[in-house]
Amino acid sequence: MSVDEDVNIRLSAFYTAISDDLDRTVEFWLKYSHDEEFGGFFTCLEADGKVYDERKFSWLLCRQVWTYARLYNDMPRYHQAHILEAARKGSEFIMKYVKDPKTNKCYLTLTREGKPIKSQRTIFSESFYVMAMAEMYRATKGDTYKKEAMAMMKQIVHWVKVDGSGLGPKIPQPTPTSSLAVPMILLMLIDQLGLMDPAHAGGYNDLADWCLEDVLKHVQRGGVVLENVSADGEELHGSEGRLINPGHAIETGWVLLDRAVKQGKEELKQVALDTFITESFNRGWDDEFGGLFYFIDADERPLVQLEWDMKLWWPHNEALVALLMAYKYTGEDKYLKMFAKVFDYSYGHFVDFKNGEWFGYLSREGKVKINAKGGEWKGCFHVPRSLMMCERLLREILQKQ
Repeated sequence: MSVDEDVNIRLSAFYTAISDDLDRTVEFWLKYSHDEEFGGFFTCLEADGKVYDERKFSWLLCRQVWTYARLYNDMPRYHQAHILEAARKGSEFIMKYVKDPKTNKCYLTLTREGKPIKSQRTIFSESFYVMAMAEMYRATKGDTYKKEAMAMMKQIVHWVKVDGSGLGPKIPQPTPTSSLAVPMILLMLIDQLGLMDPAHAGGYNDLADWCLEDVLKHVQRGGVVLENVSADGEELHGSEGRLINPGHAIETGWVLLDRAVKQGKEELKQVALDTFITESFNRGWDDEFGGLFYFIDADERPLVQLEWDMKLWWPHNEALVALLMAYKYTGEDKYLKMFAKVFDYSYGHFVDFKNGEWFGYLSREGKVKINAKGGEWKGCFHVPRSLMMCERLLREILQKQ
């Protein structure tokens, strides 16, 4: 058997496993998360789907609407009425309860009935609202969804670029900082709105340029992606400045890589591959127990994050996407080997083959720490998005080969 035949067999095995996993995952959320009485979705679900907390969370509500709509739009076997109806009902809940019409801020936490409990001084709830509305427009061509997406995007850009006072009270900082998450999510929103309506794609060119400039400020020390830097692009003092979030860096890597390839930007492509994906992966991988650390210190000094050495689901989801995308765009075997490494770890530790979905939180040694499939931060998003993207990438790779 030739090397190429061996590779194709392994790729086909990956494809089958990931496709089956996506079906198990979607079935889990369809079966257990829907609140038929008040609308919206439960995300605090035990391993077998039992609800252990009835609060609802805007990040996860919006992300689940996006996930259902993306499944309906892009996955032929999910282009079914009940998937669209689940997305539609979820969108009704978030439009009615998540956004404050007076301020355009989205609440972070809600009661089961939709009453606000807590807000957050960031743009992330609002960003996921844009994603949900834009994907729903793709599914339905309903003007309301498009108007909601465009209006919220305009508000987000105002908060980020002009005046952030509408986000809520803020204590003045001695050194203004830049978080990697902000330009990363904005690049995702630009791509999402371009997908919603290609006519809008060019309208965000200046914003995209600003985002790329801001993202690249986080490359320090000749090739280390730091989570936080000063607004001027300098390394910050203390543990905050030395912090590396491998999952975020790798996720940013595939966002940059996809953009670079589509726009023919070779230099950006290499930065995405070498620095954001490969370097961050190599630094973040635990050689003793396997898996990606949640946080690491650039100088290997102590971290203030007590959960730093835990293995969380979503960095592994993002690594699967990034490494498979890197293999597709380069054909270099090293990326396929790295993908296999993450795949084998993930399917040996996170995946629940019996009940569906992934456990979210493991100890450093790879033991399940929380016997649940969802909570305040984990819902129907990272796992199904990763599996959708990997299934598509594998299909394209296999067809090409």
